[in-house]
Amino acid sequence: MPIRQLPDTLINQIAAGEVVERPASVVKELVENALDAGARRVDIDLEEGGVRLIRIRDDGGGIAPEELPLAVSRHATSKIASLDDLEAVATLGFRGEALPSIASVSRFALTSRRAQDPHGASLQVEGGKVGEVAPKPHAVGTTVEVRELFYNVPARRKFLRAERTEMGHIEEWLRSLALARPDIELRVSHNGRPSRRYKADELESLSRLSETLGDEFARNALRVDHAAAGLRLQGWIAQPSYSRASADQQYVYVNGRSVRDRNIAHAVKMAYQDVLFHGRQPAYVLFLELDPTRVDVNVHPAKHEVRFRDTRLIHDFVYRTLHDALAETRAGALPNDAAAPSFATRTYPSVPSAWMPTQQSPLGLNVAEAPAAYAALYAAPAGTAAPAPSLPQSMPAADADGIPPLGFAIAQLHGIYILAENADGLIVVDMHAAHERIGYEKLKDAHDGIGLRAQPLLVPLALAVAEREADVAEREAATLAALGFDVTRSGPQSLSVRSIPALLSNAEPEALLRDVLADLREHGESRRVAAARDELLSTMACHGAVRANRRLTVPEMNALLREMEATERSGQCNHGRPTWARFSLNEIDRWFLRGR
Repeated sequence: MPIRQLPDTLINQIAAGEVVERPASVVKELVENALDAGARRVDIDLEEGGVRLIRIRDDGGGIAPEELPLAVSRHATSKIASLDDLEAVATLGFRGEALPSIASVSRFALTSRRAQDPHGASLQVEGGKVGEVAPKPHAVGTTVEVRELFYNVPARRKFLRAERTEMGHIEEWLRSLALARPDIELRVSHNGRPSRRYKADELESLSRLSETLGDEFARNALRVDHAAAGLRLQGWIAQPSYSRASADQQYVYVNGRSVRDRNIAHAVKMAYQDVLFHGRQPAYVLFLELDPTRVDVNVHPAKHEVRFRDTRLIHDFVYRTLHDALAETRAGALPNDAAAPSFATRTYPSVPSAWMPTQQSPLGLNVAEAPAAYAALYAAPAGTAAPAPSLPQSMPAADADGIPPLGFAIAQLHGIYILAENADGLIVVDMHAAHERIGYEKLKDAHDGIGLRAQPLLVPLALAVAEREADVAEREAATLAALGFDVTRSGPQSLSVRSIPALLSNAEPEALLRDVLADLREHGESRRVAAARDELLSTMACHGAVRANRRLTVPEMNALLREMEATERSGQCNHGRPTWARFSLNEIDRWFLRGR
């Protein structure tokens, strides 16, 4: 077959295969165009999940009548004019492919009016064939109608799913947009009935979070806002206790653009690693801002993915920011309480001094001066009875400014839970889980002070690797040394290992090193050694923690509560399970129908 130029209609239909996957793809492209045009309100009318009709109306700047045919031409755009513009794209759309691609696989109509025009103008496109521009009444802004999507490409149309499924994809994308643009009002109707309305919220408060992800997410959301090295990360991350079975509430935006990025996803996963229950997924809404020249948004036809010029810096910045934020998920802490001082520095003037921990235990935990207080958590002689619980003669004054977040202990339940009264109601603490976390954090702090020591091998280990792995080992020799590995390249596809981390001397060094090299190659850093170390320290802390059915005195219980308030990540045990729960007095009143 001779080489020949493809007709424009076929070119557009081929491009449609990349840009237009399903009705949700059409909605995405058209709504993003509306936002780039300065729209403050967008109305979205759908029929049969968008297959029969997608109508997008906006109040943006509009299009000049003479430019309507150009708008449905390939690679025609008002958003870039040079290579410099392409390398610093600040708009959602810019490729000039969306409208001609959509118009080539539908019955398409474009109507628009600018503020300075006396009336609107309309253009019809039937299966890629462009009609004539005609005058038409229209408010300031633009309306795009897409009817019978893929009517002329039956092979594509038969792959569309049921109406409910296609509508679900549209709603999910609109949810993502609503999170990113709380300043925009979105109105959605389906089959002639109002379906969803997102009201504009100029204050960008938690109300948009509640609208999109539910009240429970908003109640458990921790505000994040950190800037460094020309980067800024802001948004919300859910407390570890609010975790999901799937990754259905994970939203990442780069310079306002919703993206899927494995590098950022891995950084978030690593930040949650120490506080999330096995098999559960974190929930978050994160906005990363950086100089547009440091990110390439032109790597995917539908702009779902981006490429960073400083991948390692981005990964480390996201990880450190979230890791530090999650460290403040202390027991008793309330989400979004930015005005509250750190629990580690709070003082409680009304607390009797006999109830406050002052000396050190074998695990490095604070213990009380009283002989029965807290030291007994570690040193109960074999064969002797544990001390019986004793209640104080009177509780401290119920002053909201003087009562600690976890309150004061009043009893122990079944030798497992501590019951405490605070200013709001009842606190229930799993004493083993809480003590386990406290011991774990103390052990990590102690070991971090020592650092990762290397243990020389009696005989150097010869390791056969792929050439790219050998390249990484040679390039990252200093990083490997900091992790406790002494590795040199002995050939194009071989390494010589002379030392391994001393704390992990019983681990399989070959498998560990291969995993570390894989992480360094993909993400620029590795937490394999730290994770393996933490797993060992976690086991040590678990064995050292107070066991169930251990009877504690009230001073012992209060000492444990104070340590929880001062310990990072004490809201979860080492395995990600919650260590405490709060029941407000109003909630308890509802149990017994009081006040009704």
